[in-house]
Amino acid sequence: MPRPPRIDLPGVPQHIVQRASDRQPCFGSDVDRVRYLQYLCELARREYCSVHAYVLMPHHVHLLVTPMAPGHLARLMQALGCGYARYFNDRYSRTGTLWHRRYKACPVMDDTYVLRCQRDIELQPLRARMVVDPAHYRWSSHRGNTVPPGDPLLTPHRAWTALGPDVAARRRAWRAMVTQVVDPDETAAIHLHLQRQHLHGPDRLRDALDA
Repeated sequence: MPRPPRIDLPGVPQHIVQRASDRQPCFGSDVDRVRYLQYLCELARREYCSVHAYVLMPHHVHLLVTPMAPGHLARLMQALGCGYARYFNDRYSRTGTLWHRRYKACPVMDDTYVLRCQRDIELQPLRARMVVDPAHYRWSSHRGNTVPPGDPLLTPHRAWTALGPDVAARRRAWRAMVTQVVDPDETAAIHLHLQRQHLHGPDRLRDALDA
């Protein structure tokens, strides 16, 4: 069966998941996590992509990224996946593929849905019972979005900047949003759209694109 074509629209955020093959670890140490984020930062700048959120889990990575031009996100993810895999194989004297097939990507329309996806990404360690507070997890964008001095990898999405009149107010508002109780149906919908790689947003926008 042919792969479904990706919806690749400039200026539209994409919720991305990149999984390791056979649920093998894709990070062996904090040094590896630092290297992955370095690659991501360098390549995002080169490909004119804005990173709004991320989390590095033991077996997979979630990203929220907005490309500025068609094709740039695919180039970013190809270079990131290949470059990090070469580094990982060299470091651990291994061969073979690191990642499970190609990454999955779900376009996210409407600012409300962007914030929901960003929250879902930063809550991943809490849901996996790795921490009791997302602020305790070092390898996500949560601390960069909630406490100074911030994270140089991140470019706030306009939905995040609309949370308050200044950075301090936005950080407080975001922290409150992430720590509130989340409807399980919202979480299920986000994960279903990502798995199927379907546009996530209001029905009227999905209907307009399908027309």
